[in-house]
Amino acid sequence: MTAIAVLGSTNMDLVAYVPKAPRLGETVTGRAFRTVPGGKGANQAVAAARCGGEVVMIGAVGADEFGVRLRAALTSAGIDTAALRTVEGASGTAHITVDDEGGNSIIVIPGANARVTGLEAGDASRIAAAGTLLLQLELPLPAVLAGALCARAHGVRTVLTPAPAQPLPAGLLAATDLLVPNEHEAAALTGLTDPRQAAAALLDGVPEVVVTLGAAGVLYAARGREPLTVPAPRVRAVDTTAAGDTFAGALAVALGEGRAMPEALRWACTAAALSVQRPGAQDSMPTRAETDAFAGTRPGAGPGPQGGPRSGARPGAAS
Repeated sequence: MTAIAVLGSTNMDLVAYVPKAPRLGETVTGRAFRTVPGGKGANQAVAAARCGGEVVMIGAVGADEFGVRLRAALTSAGIDTAALRTVEGASGTAHITVDDEGGNSIIVIPGANARVTGLEAGDASRIAAAGTLLLQLELPLPAVLAGALCARAHGVRTVLTPAPAQPLPAGLLAATDLLVPNEHEAAALTGLTDPRQAAAALLDGVPEVVVTLGAAGVLYAARGREPLTVPAPRVRAVDTTAAGDTFAGALAVALGEGRAMPEALRWACTAAALSVQRPGAQDSMPTRAETDAFAGTRPGAGPGPQGGPRSGARPGAAS
């Protein structure tokens, strides 16, 4: 099993399902409401674990009922939560509206996540023992930077999802091996709306970039190489909330197993496409067996990076 450390957020997702999202000042009637474990860090941890990774989660939950449920959800997924601290106050929450097209809007309230401002005793050794460190931006930047620098010092691959988008310190970029923004985050970071131009600009700071493009799949760019587009499988999206996190977790597993980048991207796109066909965040994430079966291949096989029998996804395959 490939060892993966995740330094990131845990949130309870408060999800309202509506036919159409309300405009500013508008009230609409929803059709369902759910509370489900989420948070970009925890989501990526669960995705990686279900795809076959051996995962440790570093972060914090609050001393409340949500904190108990968030820890239990990670433990039930087979994730090591010894480094998931319990702190006074409320756990993080995310208030999510999902429309009938599978689109979503999210308000995140950090709660306990804001208390993670750096590494604590034992965290460095957990990162050093991993093959990959997954990072996002729902923790304070000093903690994210500390994790990236620790990983770099120990030769651990660092994969950063720059969400929610914000200016990134040069030191964090310098310690990042692979940046995985969606097309909106790539535009926010560079001021360029064309994904290829944005990816090229991001290569000034990091050696490799994967821009997720929703229905269009993903765009991979690396210094000294031609960009590569990998299409997403064709599916009907129900809820895209955790598609990007599913992609990141699955990609970390595939790369940790030594798969070539084109194959790793195809496999991760398949996992993300499965996730959008189900409601919720962590609940929607596929197992390794499901991902392999949906891909219709054994590891190492499959359609080429420029096309395949399931290209042309419906919205939300990997966003």
